[in-house]
Parts: sequence; C-alpha cells; structure tokens
Amino acid sequence: MLAKTFGSAVYGVNATMITVEVSVDQGKNFYLVGLPDNAVKEAEQRVDAALKHCGYFFPRRKVVVNLAPADIRKEGSSYDLPLALCILQASEQVTFRNRNLEDYVILGELSLDGRLRPIKGALPIAIEARKSGLKGFILPKENAMEAGIVNNLEVIGVETLEEAIEYFLGIREIEPSNIDTRDVFASSQNEYDADFSHVQGQENIKRALEIAAAGGHNVIMIGPPGAGKTMLAKRLPTILPPLTLHEALETTKIHSVAGKLGAKSSLVSARPYRSPHHTISDAALVGGGSVPQPGEISLAHNGVLFLDELPEFKRTALEVMRQPLEDRKVSISRARWAVEFPSNFMLIASMNPCPCGYYNHPEKDCVCGPGIVQKYLNKISGPLLDRIDLHVEVTPVKFEQLSSNRKTESSSQIRERVIKARDIQIQRFAEEKEIYSNAMMPSQMVKEVCQISEAGITLLKRAMEKLQLSARAYDRILKVARTIADLAGTEDIRTEHLAEAIQYRSLDRENWAG
Repeated sequence: MLAKTFGSAVYGVNATMITVEVSVDQGKNFYLVGLPDNAVKEAEQRVDAALKHCGYFFPRRKVVVNLAPADIRKEGSSYDLPLALCILQASEQVTFRNRNLEDYVILGELSLDGRLRPIKGALPIAIEARKSGLKGFILPKENAMEAGIVNNLEVIGVETLEEAIEYFLGIREIEPSNIDTRDVFASSQNEYDADFSHVQGQENIKRALEIAAAGGHNVIMIGPPGAGKTMLAKRLPTILPPLTLHEALETTKIHSVAGKLGAKSSLVSARPYRSPHHTISDAALVGGGSVPQPGEISLAHNGVLFLDELPEFKRTALEVMRQPLEDRKVSISRARWAVEFPSNFMLIASMNPCPCGYYNHPEKDCVCGPGIVQKYLNKISGPLLDRIDLHVEVTPVKFEQLSSNRKTESSSQIRERVIKARDIQIQRFAEEKEIYSNAMMPSQMVKEVCQISEAGITLLKRAMEKLQLSARAYDRILKVARTIADLAGTEDIRTEHLAEAIQYRSLDRENWAG
C-alpha cells in the first residue's frame, strides 16, 4: 500500500516542499531514495524504536521511501515523523480516515521513546506550506509558537508520536497555535536591559552614536581599555528606530533557520545585537559550511554587529566582510546550488589605539616603540576602513563625572530624534528601491543630495589640506553632514554641520599615528 505526505527542506532562508512517499509491499529490506544524507538514512532505527514504544511495529517487508524531488539533497533528522506516520498507514496498521496525511506538511525528529525534538526553520516552512495551499503543519510543540505567526494555516504542535497518531485518527483534538502577530510585535518592541540614561559622561560619543543611528552609518571607536566602548556599543540598538513588521518577520526567518529562536519565542521584535569573539572563523562570521548556514553578519540583519578589538580579528575574516557591507547580502555558492542570506546591518567596531592601549591617553604613557602604532592600525585594511563613516576617539571618564548624580538623556529621548531624521530620509529616497538611509547613498547621489554652499566648500577644502585628510574622507564627510542636518531639521547643509562631520574622521589624518 502507498502513503503520502509532505515534508520540507530549507535552503538559505527559504523552504522547498518535499513529497514523502512510502510503499510497503511483498519482499524484504528497507530502501530510502531521493538523495538523503546520513542523518536521514539513520531515521530507520529511530522510527523503528519509536513505533515499538508506542505499541506498533516496523514492517519486515519491502519498504520503499521516496523523497521527491529526487535531485535535491535532503538533510537533517526532521523527516522522522512523516516517515513514521506514512509507514503506519502504508502497512495498514492504522487508517487515517478522519484527517488526510496529504493535506499537511509534517516534520519532527523522533527520540527512541517517541518524543519529538525541535526542528530548525519552522517559520519559512510554515510560510511555504501556506503558499502551497496545504491545510496544516504538524510539528514539535516547541516550534509551534514560531510557526503560529503564519495565518491561514493550522499549526498543530505535538509532543509525541502517539499524539500525532491520535490526532490523525480523530481520537485527540489539538487546538491550533494561532499567534496574534501584531499584538506580540507591539507588546515586545524596544525591550532592552540597557539604556543611555545609565551612562555618565561621554556626551561626545553619545552624539556620534546618535548621528550613526540617524543615518545608518558604520562607526569605529578608538580608545584605551576601560573607556566605555563596549558599554556604549551595547546601547546603540536602544536608539535605533523600531523594527517594522516586515523587518521583524525577515529577521525571525534568519534566526529560525539558524536555530536561534527559543522554545517560547515566536517573533524577533527587537533589533538584533551580535558581538562575536575575535577568534571567529570566516565561515562563522559571514556564513557558509558544507550545509550553508547564516553567519553572524546575517544574524545581525536589521540590527547591530559589534566587533570588539577589531585589529585582533583575522585579516581574512575582515576582508570577506567587504562585499556584504557594500551589497547588504551574502551569496554562498556551491557546485550544485547557491544560497543568499540578507545582511543589512550597522557595523560598530572598537579598538585600542595601540598594542599597549595608551597612545594619546591624557594621563598614562604609551610604551609602544616607534612605528608600532601605525603597524597596529595597518591591521585594518583601507578598503574596510573606507566603509566606516565615523571615527570616534573615546577618552576615559573622569571621577567627577562617574560619581555625578546628574540625570542624562534616556534612550527613548534620543530615539525620538533619530526617528524624525529617518522619516526625512524615507521621504527623500521614496523613489529609490534599495536606498532608505544617508549611509546607503552611492557617490553620484551624494553630489545631488549633499550640496553645500561656497563657505562650506572653502571650509571642507581647508580642513582636508590642514588636517591632511585622505580623498576617501570627502564623500563620508558629506554623508555624515547630511545626517547632522537631518537631525537639526534643516534642508541645507550648513558650515557647522560640516565642521562637526569633519571631526569624525580621526583615522584619515596622515599624522594620527605619529
């Protein structure tokens, strides 16, 4: 007898429907075809043990399992549950008259006692199931909230194989998981433990981060150990505009595929903040592997990627970030197929000014020898540095400021100004498909959008000559000045806006490192 249902395979952040067909006939041996990997092949032992535990048996006849389309590689252990249910029906141990297996996509890894383990990629699979016109999605209960945000689809969370069997027999009724996406999204937005009101001093750094958030600019902070670089970076997501529902769903798909969503999570509603260690590999940072998985830069999509001690990262890892920073997506190609992960993030980097950490320190002396500071800085390539708009020098906070009880601005107050500036940019780039912030402007657009007066041209020329700024600083200064003008609510870029933007190009000064 033949039984059929549907499973799914995830490639990149999108899912593909897989037809699971099981035939039980005269003969012997178990055959699994359709390009399965080792984890799929091992399903025979797991299904056998789980069926015995539930009071059924694995047929000792000829069992042929086909996973179609046969030219797509099937990976993982999530095909256990659909195989078990199809084997039961094909061997006529049960007859599912109440509900039809062919109306559902079914996924879940079986334990030997019949319990179900969670799967990865439940959200993109649920989205694809709805597109395919299927009635419902049977999956482990731990993933039910995640898939439940997809409407017009019955999402049935089960804990054991026995529950799934009873559901299809009509013996057990299970309430579908229906999540009010907008309600969940609205209730958990902007939930952060950190806040800028906790930071004493560092007003100039707060201002730089506000400008970065308002224009989507990348930032590098240079300062001695203990100056507060990491603390400030952690608070940057709290002043970014809230995620839109579309951005939240896009971000949740990536975290779902990577298996980063918790059992009680259904939607990523706060902007991600990722801070990988400097020993991270190239593939872990940008994504990859034999089965391509999203890397840290994709997990930071629509949020912040913080690279602490930037010069300590492997040069190859930093260099592979150049293309994603420009294109805002990662393309990973293999011999038979290619996947694409989105990676639209804000890069926040920090570094010590030298190996000992005290170059330019107001109180402590640097002990690094001649040329060491420049050699340390040269660990960061020019093309990568070229993609960072703001260079901010961080100095230690004095005791008087640390012990002060003066109230400082909260993140919500700063966020209001950032949102207003972003609204101006959304209107400005309304006709552009891929541009919605000042940092994303190409060079030809900078000339149109960032026009300055004669006085501004004179100031910029004088600054570039006197401070010996490199040529790459020109466009960056204009973009940042445009953002400062947006924060001020002015249509024109004034000389004071340019003057402030110029000071954020520390590393472009030829004599910065002595």
